[in-house]
Amino acid sequence: MRLEKKATIVSTSVAAVLVTIKMIVGVLSGSIAVLASAIDSFLDLSVSLFNYFALTTTEKNPDSNFNHGRSKIEPLAAVIEGTVISLSGLFILYEALTKIVHPKAMEHVAESIYVMIASIIITSGLVIFLSYVAKKTKNMVIRADALHYKTDLFSNGAVLLALATIHYTGEQLVDPILGIGIAIYMIYSSIPIVKEGVLMLLDAAVPQEDRKKIEKILDDEPAIKAHHFLKTRESGSHIFISVHAVFSVSISLYDAHLVSDKVEAQIKEIFEDKKCHILIHMDPYDDSEINDEEEW
Repeated sequence: MRLEKKATIVSTSVAAVLVTIKMIVGVLSGSIAVLASAIDSFLDLSVSLFNYFALTTTEKNPDSNFNHGRSKIEPLAAVIEGTVISLSGLFILYEALTKIVHPKAMEHVAESIYVMIASIIITSGLVIFLSYVAKKTKNMVIRADALHYKTDLFSNGAVLLALATIHYTGEQLVDPILGIGIAIYMIYSSIPIVKEGVLMLLDAAVPQEDRKKIEKILDDEPAIKAHHFLKTRESGSHIFISVHAVFSVSISLYDAHLVSDKVEAQIKEIFEDKKCHILIHMDPYDDSEINDEEEW
């Protein structure tokens, strides 16, 4: 089993435990912060289950219906997860504002504190594990999951601070005020994940610095006289690259093919943590002006 799938199983199990204990204590205590954290953990559980499905789906080999595989599931999962984070932030914001307008005293504050301490310890371990997996695999889904639980870690710390303040001072307003801060942070942190996922779904090109590296490899190859129509796109853990390379009209197809293989190997070194799919169209002359409108 892939490391990424193991990570989603671990995160799903942790989310299931957290949502159970937080929901029970949240209902009993009447704390908006704890209840919001419980709802967020429930959303974590749903997202982690979807991530497992997404990673399982992307493992399937290309077929007659999906010639390029199903790698788009990864950015789609990232967009969904980022959206879930922002929506849960909006819900917490709503609940916090409601409690400011209609104050209600909390109960079982001490028990709530113990639950949040346990939640922070468990979530910290999960964040460390997911961050390790994300760094090792460069997987967008796991990176989004790690960010999601990292926001949970900050929100859990804020909830614990609110509960401790209420316990020692009796000031109930701390609960909704910190809830507002948590909500704003969650919404803000979800924007980069959603943006990157959307760009992948729209087949955005690889970063300009990577494109320049590809162009340098093509420019430095003596057998390639010129090149044009360089196109790139990123889809989850896959990179798709196509380019027209102009060779001398006298070169044999065999030799041109060997040069193309050499160039492909060099380009793959740029994206060593990705699966590269490279198509080099071997031209005997520069046809960029003739086919300009057709290609673009």
